[in-house]
Amino acid sequence: MVALARKTLVYEWRRFLPAILAVGFAGLLQLLQAALVLGIFGSASVYITGSSADLWAGYPGTQSVNLGRSIDSGVEMRLRMDPAVSAVEPFHWVDADWRGPSDTGGVSVFVSGINARPDGLLFAHALSPALRARLNEPDAVIVDRADLDSLGVGIGDTAVINGHRVRVVGVSNGLRALGGVNVVASLATAAELDTDPSNANRMTYFVAKLRDPSDADDVAARLRGNRAFGPYDVWTAESFARRSQMYWMFDTGAGAGVLFLAGVVFLVGAVITSQTLVAAVIGSVREYATLNALGVGVGALRKVVMEQAFWVGAIGLLGSTVLGGLALALARSRSVPVALSLWTTLACLGLCMGLAIVSGLAAMRSLRRADPATLLR
Repeated sequence: MVALARKTLVYEWRRFLPAILAVGFAGLLQLLQAALVLGIFGSASVYITGSSADLWAGYPGTQSVNLGRSIDSGVEMRLRMDPAVSAVEPFHWVDADWRGPSDTGGVSVFVSGINARPDGLLFAHALSPALRARLNEPDAVIVDRADLDSLGVGIGDTAVINGHRVRVVGVSNGLRALGGVNVVASLATAAELDTDPSNANRMTYFVAKLRDPSDADDVAARLRGNRAFGPYDVWTAESFARRSQMYWMFDTGAGAGVLFLAGVVFLVGAVITSQTLVAAVIGSVREYATLNALGVGVGALRKVVMEQAFWVGAIGLLGSTVLGGLALALARSRSVPVALSLWTTLACLGLCMGLAIVSGLAAMRSLRRADPATLLR
């Protein structure tokens, strides 16, 4: 009976093609939607994931990395005194207004003041040592390549940030941030761009590198909660990145809309796929009635329908995987923020396979018409 299911798909492929396309496009939509969600909300933690630090120290209760408040500079010494810490760097965050060479209006930017050493921790995965060295030039900044058009500048052009003239000395990939444009500068340049005089001796974050990264949870628990250096908290890089992503995904309300859209895609795909499978089963009702007259039970016929539903889902998902890979490659080449992990991919494919199985269950009801008496009509 299993062979019958496969042979029916081969010889009657025109009947099942709409169902295969429905599952394939539903799977493609789920994959692209998941990739966009992870890419867009993942960019909220690009400061963390793009860096090689193991610990982040910031103001208590900070929900996202872009919502940080300044902390006392003494926290740096507290981190350095721990024997498990091998390196500590400050991170100076500045909310600023960008004015390009042509007066096209202001652009909200986030200035990230970092240590420009070649072995610096912050943005270690996004900036090469040669590119970081350019930040040592006076008033030098680096932006993401995809943000050049929105900022209205090119490499070597000058602009004004908070009334201070800066020069774009280079571009990189992987600096795009959620909610604004990210501009990277040295600590000295960021201090000149900060218009709040109270931040002169304070930093937004301090990041630390551990001798053994596997001890990050224990070291973070040991370092947090010392009120002698003012209010501050310590998170592992992984937990702080997840905290930032969850804030943008759920606390801002954007995640609810995404989940609702995912449910609509599944529902529409289930309806279309089930209807096409029902139509295919009804089209073969005389063949099923003949098999029933020859002694094949309804239970065996149901197995045939479910086997067909499985192969419809498998073929559709194979096509959606191939098309999804091509679409993601195109999106990355256009600097569209997309990201897709293995487990997320398997979850999307499993959801769409469930869509095909549900459709097969709906199509089984049409077997009630496969009565041998229909052959006498």
